[in-house]
Amino acid sequence: MSSPPVAPPGWSRWLVPPAALSVHLSIGQAYAWSVFKPPLESALHLDGTQSALPFQLAIVMLGLSAAFGGTLVERNGPRWAMTVALVCFSSGFLISALGAQTQQYWLIVLGYGFVGGIGLGIGYISPVSTLMKWFPDRPGMATGIAIMGFGGGALIASPWSAQMLESFGTGHSGIALAFLVHGLVYAVFMTLGVLLVRVPRPDGRTKSGTDTAAVGVQVSARSALRTPQFWFLWVVLCTNVTAGIGILEKAAPMITDFFADSSTPVSVSAAAGFVALLSAANMAGRIGWSSTSDLIGRKNIYRVYLGVGALMYLVLALFGDTSKPLFVLCALVVLSFYGGGFATVPAYLKDLFGTYQVGAIHGRLLTAWSTAGVLGPLIVNWIADRQEGAGKHGPALYGLSFSIMIGLLLVGFVANELIRPVHPRHHVPAPKEAPDAQREQPA
Repeated sequence: MSSPPVAPPGWSRWLVPPAALSVHLSIGQAYAWSVFKPPLESALHLDGTQSALPFQLAIVMLGLSAAFGGTLVERNGPRWAMTVALVCFSSGFLISALGAQTQQYWLIVLGYGFVGGIGLGIGYISPVSTLMKWFPDRPGMATGIAIMGFGGGALIASPWSAQMLESFGTGHSGIALAFLVHGLVYAVFMTLGVLLVRVPRPDGRTKSGTDTAAVGVQVSARSALRTPQFWFLWVVLCTNVTAGIGILEKAAPMITDFFADSSTPVSVSAAAGFVALLSAANMAGRIGWSSTSDLIGRKNIYRVYLGVGALMYLVLALFGDTSKPLFVLCALVVLSFYGGGFATVPAYLKDLFGTYQVGAIHGRLLTAWSTAGVLGPLIVNWIADRQEGAGKHGPALYGLSFSIMIGLLLVGFVANELIRPVHPRHHVPAPKEAPDAQREQPA
């Protein structure tokens, strides 16, 4: 695939966020996988663990493809990356459709999990460095707009998928048709982003007069891995995501357990509404908190995520079962920090390492997400199961796991405090100033 065309004179940089959003809204469907779980279990005679496998593999492949494909994304540009994401993500649905129609579950795992997961990872990081080059004055807001789409994609995909299954049926043929429609529609929608994306002009000027040329610190992806700043930020992201996903993954049963012994227990529909509220907070935090980081700074906003997040968990542990509004408010704040952490971290990377290869660095940092995606649910579910086995119930199922989350957030807070500017020995000239800097690229 050829490099994306350079923006012509007078071309508005505000066309780049919609291009990125078209990709992120599409791949954000991953958070709506649970809609397909019950029909698949019934139609293909699967248990809950088996029906979760495509989603789990997709998240693993997201982290791996982002880590290992980040350099290719930087080298070949956003149009190439968005095209790869389109082909892989849509093909994953088409392969899954074949698997559902022929009742070959391994094809669904291969399609949605492996092939589609590669599309998730490449698509997630594809617009990051381009957005920050277009918006050097507001990188948090720019990446927040795009990454907001990943958090909000399920708000579109969940009702849409449910409606299709209702119309087509929940048998294997109906599931196959729903997968087929997903693959085709997302291909068209993501194509809009592929066609619209542009890179800044070599002179570094936009229509608004903002200078988009790379300035200041520039660090290669290979050198970034050798800095303590990268690993401190890895800990920061991992702990913040672990704390958020710990609530998100078990939200409905958690609020039900907390108020099971109260005079007004939480109904199934109310628990589902709570999950929807958490998704909205996740999405709103991605644009709201990341934009705030442009005003108060990246280190300060992570002080809020980690410090206030630990306080919210403490309130939940001590007083969560005394008031439903208090429980919901604390959970919403934690989930807004969860989303905000994802959206702010590319701008934090840009502050530390510059825009040169920031997409590749971001890809490697997302291994913290893969780790947290295992760690968060494991802590909450394993401890809850053990406590239930010991005869405990209600809020007592979560006290220990909440204490662990507080500890993890405090570890993240300390790691954030330890982040300092990158030592000059790791700096390299910007590519446009030093063609031989290409040798700095990781293999």
